[in-house]
Amino acid sequence: MPSLAWERALRADSSSVPDREVVLVDISSESRKPPPTQRSAGTLVSARGIELHGPWGHVFGPLDLDIDEGGVTVIAAQAGAARTALLMALCGRMRLNGGSLRVLGTERVTHVFARSAIACMNELDEVRPSVTVRDMVTEQLRWNSPWYRMIPRVKESGVRDMCAETFGDVELPPLNAFVDDLPELQQLLLRIAVANTRRPPLLVVGRMDKIADDAEQASFLERLVALGEHQSVITADVNATDSYAGVRTVVDMHGLLGAGDIGVRTEGR
Repeated sequence: MPSLAWERALRADSSSVPDREVVLVDISSESRKPPPTQRSAGTLVSARGIELHGPWGHVFGPLDLDIDEGGVTVIAAQAGAARTALLMALCGRMRLNGGSLRVLGTERVTHVFARSAIACMNELDEVRPSVTVRDMVTEQLRWNSPWYRMIPRVKESGVRDMCAETFGDVELPPLNAFVDDLPELQQLLLRIAVANTRRPPLLVVGRMDKIADDAEQASFLERLVALGEHQSVITADVNATDSYAGVRTVVDMHGLLGAGDIGVRTEGR
């Protein structure tokens, strides 16, 4: 099975957040249960001088970054280890080497981890070719359940219950289909649905620019915008444009995030 499971028991409930208009931002480089935290109203991420180094060199930083709470934020940057590492750091899956990073009002990595979900990041949730839709949904239900409860393999209704909100008008995948055989759009939405079952306040999503078909990419973004009505969503794309329908903010980080060091390691591995 894919390495989906190590984060799942830590996910928390979501909070409602309002829609906002798109803003193009240009920046320059310069206990498991989280306790109540204090933060500025509307602030999701506040980073100052954050940087990361891998076993073979520099990955990114130092960087300053501010993201408001709610809706969808797109980090526009070159695809590569640096962008991936930043996304993982923003949801507590990677420790930084320097600077200060406050997410959801806390600097405690374990607390951010517990109040966030991450999907469509091959370093964490890549699906093996032999895994079916039924396998994937059944495994997640078992991880979400008490250890003593027997969870049978799901039927079509189980897939619908877990995936309908994420998929919206997109057709649900067949129960016995291999995930690797599904269209790219269905694969990514399924991975989001499985990762996001507890609807935590923060959802981080990778691979948006891996969808080659323009219509499918638009549908994918539309579904992220729908999820962003009830939680904060951060994703990434190579393009820096303010034309994304429904997106709240685009943070242009071209020139600040390069290919990065391929030797980065994930938190908890």
